[in-house]
Amino acid sequence: MAATDPQKSEIMKEMGERLAKEANVRIIGRLYRGARQMTAKKPIYSPADLAGERFRGVPLKLWTSMIKGMGAIPTPVEVAELPTALMTGMVIGQENPLTMINANRLYEVQTHVMLTAHMQNVLPVFINEKFWQSLSEEDRNLLLQIAAEVGEETLALGQKAEVELIDVLKGKGMTFITEKDGLKVDEFRKSVTTQVTADFPDWKPIMERIAAVK
Repeated sequence: MAATDPQKSEIMKEMGERLAKEANVRIIGRLYRGARQMTAKKPIYSPADLAGERFRGVPLKLWTSMIKGMGAIPTPVEVAELPTALMTGMVIGQENPLTMINANRLYEVQTHVMLTAHMQNVLPVFINEKFWQSLSEEDRNLLLQIAAEVGEETLALGQKAEVELIDVLKGKGMTFITEKDGLKVDEFRKSVTTQVTADFPDWKPIMERIAAVK
């Protein structure tokens, strides 16, 4: 949340200004949706466990790189088709926030949840740049204040839901695997970082700046 704060994060402010200039939209806030976790029909402990396995990924270059870095074969599947793809074995697993896993009843077609928290889902709040420039400074500040407050509210609600959903999904038959159980999060992090760096070499300075935000 600190790295994506449009008012305080230097890297976010730079990206925001570029977006406003090139796309005519401005980021004025962000909403926390939750950490994305991995699910599968079997326990997964390291990238080696996904070797040769088809794993659902969002059909975007970054997701493809991430899934490859996790050790699996990236396989694009639309959200509406995901339960069927998991049930038929077209893909062995997928990754999403616990809220989505529960809402889409993926516990009916998946047995294990690996708490990798490999991606933090933070959604930007956009406003048209031309409209933004038409507002008074007072109105802009008010919108920024409210956006920041709502962002913190979504963080609190999201973190609370994540904790509660572990028990909910356990009650629906899912088994959770954590680092205490042998989940090698550092291996996944190193492997994915290596793949993303190879596929997006220009991103390394940006990644380092984001990682340095406290």
